Amino acid sequence: MKLRSLFLTGGFLLVFLFSSIPSQAQEQVSVRDKADKLFEQLQYAKASEIYLKLTDVPKSRYQDMKRLAICYMKMNKYEDAEIWYSRVIADPNSIPEDLYNYGEMLKINTNYSDAKGVFQDYLDKTGDERALVNIAGCDSAEVWMSNPTGHIIRNEAAINTDLSEFSVFPFGGTTVCFIGEPPFGSGKKTYGWTGSSFLRIFTAQKQTNNSLDSRELSKTVYNDASYHVGPISTNKEGSTYYITRTYPGDNGSLIKINGNRYLTQNMELYIQTKKYDQWLRPMSFPYNNVQKYSLGQAVLSNDEKVLYYVSDMPGGKGGTDIWYSELQPNGIWGKSRNAGDVINTPGDEMFPNVGPDGTFYFSSNGFPGMGGLDLFASTGERNSWSTPVNMRYPVNSSCDDFSFIVNDTEKSGYLSSNRTNGKGGDDIYSFEYKDRKKVYSIEGIVYDKKTRQRLPEASVVLYNANNTILAKQKSNPDGSFLFKLQVSSLSNLKASKDGYYPDTTKVNRNDLPNSKLQKLALYLDPLFEKGKFFKLENILYDLGKDNIRKDAALILNGLVTIMYENPTLQIEVASHTDSRGNSDYNMKLSQRRAQSAVDYLVSRGISRDRMVAKGYGESRLLNKCADGVDCSEAEHQQNRRTMFIILSY
Repeated sequence: MKLRSLFLTGGFLLVFLFSSIPSQAQEQVSVRDKADKLFEQLQYAKASEIYLKLTDVPKSRYQDMKRLAICYMKMNKYEDAEIWYSRVIADPNSIPEDLYNYGEMLKINTNYSDAKGVFQDYLDKTGDERALVNIAGCDSAEVWMSNPTGHIIRNEAAINTDLSEFSVFPFGGTTVCFIGEPPFGSGKKTYGWTGSSFLRIFTAQKQTNNSLDSRELSKTVYNDASYHVGPISTNKEGSTYYITRTYPGDNGSLIKINGNRYLTQNMELYIQTKKYDQWLRPMSFPYNNVQKYSLGQAVLSNDEKVLYYVSDMPGGKGGTDIWYSELQPNGIWGKSRNAGDVINTPGDEMFPNVGPDGTFYFSSNGFPGMGGLDLFASTGERNSWSTPVNMRYPVNSSCDDFSFIVNDTEKSGYLSSNRTNGKGGDDIYSFEYKDRKKVYSIEGIVYDKKTRQRLPEASVVLYNANNTILAKQKSNPDGSFLFKLQVSSLSNLKASKDGYYPDTTKVNRNDLPNSKLQKLALYLDPLFEKGKFFKLENILYDLGKDNIRKDAALILNGLVTIMYENPTLQIEVASHTDSRGNSDYNMKLSQRRAQSAVDYLVSRGISRDRMVAKGYGESRLLNKCADGVDCSEAEHQQNRRTMFIILSY
């Protein structure tokens, strides 16, 4: 999540060295040196591309794998980070902190049972109590996902893009502001951490159903800033703006990495006030200190006498804390005070907001939660608070959830999240809360397809039409499961377990007699037999092409999961063509296609030595469409495929 990253690194790192620079006469910089330098400069997007090539060898170096895992973690590519951390911890050079990071990635990817085991291992090795918080969070997350709240969450697809959008704030009437990344090629400089453009302020229009549309780049002068801008908030009158931005000057703080000194640009808060319909010059918040810490994400209390904000200034409880200042009789904000250890933890607290009824909302990774930043609610003011309450699933997810803001009714509003199945990066979601007057119950049993025995501890997941998880649980010791939830629609119910092919069935609310569906059975087929084909959808190609299509990548991702969860599995990637064209050409084309599939799997962290690429050309057609036979394009497409054969397990 972008703003979390900015605060935890002091804004971002300028690529400017104050130490001596090697002369041109010195030995040429190696590929690994280049990757390491990019990594040290926090340019994770570029560094990851090089580390991926460096690790595509029979025996990868520990440091290369670890840094690649860190790159993916920092870039929020959590599935890739999990796979690489699984390889990191298997290396004899790994350290306990690698184990902790692996546990975090497992947790973010909702692999809660595995995450608990990893955190327990880390706890046994180190005694670090952070593991206890995470174990408690895993236990709670499994309960919350099996019994979700009445919140209906909707991705605001009209304003979200494949980049990042987050932090909605009302700006008067039907207008809201939010923060986002301008599209690539817009002429703006890019941020090396992610390779994306610097953040800017956008506007959108709120419709009567709470949805947002009419996305526009704000014409505010702040959008001409050199680096990141936002979040932004206002007072009720709309006459004062509180804007977070990256300090643009050359007087930032210096940090040392491997003997080199780098200039970092911290976040700072600016306040701009309108007087007599004229906007005055923006003023720096009195307690900014760009040489020592970041400060921003400010929001007013309802009486507008207290300003809450986020900072990593000295004297806090952990990484970033919530702080506040009180408005003095002379109109000046008083000194910064910590909001106390009821809501601040040794972790990170961020993105405060105050609801119309005074409820205080914020995000934290320091309390037991589902993964990443979770949203919490508390009541109180200044440094006196009730115990924060986790807002549970689906308000929270296993990823970063933040910037929770409610409308006047308290029953609807917006939040931001980088949860899976969004449009990309951080997305804005609207929510509506409905009391559970009518609950739909879905129950069933998971079986072993061959033995007909009931399967305990199978993962059972209920999805909506957008492939978003509605609820998730493990089957009971007798293989049974039960969901009780309030939903407007249902789509798929999927059961999976290590060593089995998953099984999926369609579920529709209209199919629920008397609001209940009973004795729904899911049958899992044992997975591994030498010489057996994988029962995945075929990987299909365009005529004469060997590139991996988007639909093929989605299917290959399923194979990535199987290979990752079964590290001794070795497969043949078998590719086939249709009969059109020269047979020798088709044989070479199929070999390239098989190699493309292997290369894709390698790019996702699967070792190349576990796979064999084999092209069969047109020698194994699935239908009648041999040379000289008139066939439709759909029939030819069936033959352009890649399949997977188990070599050993």
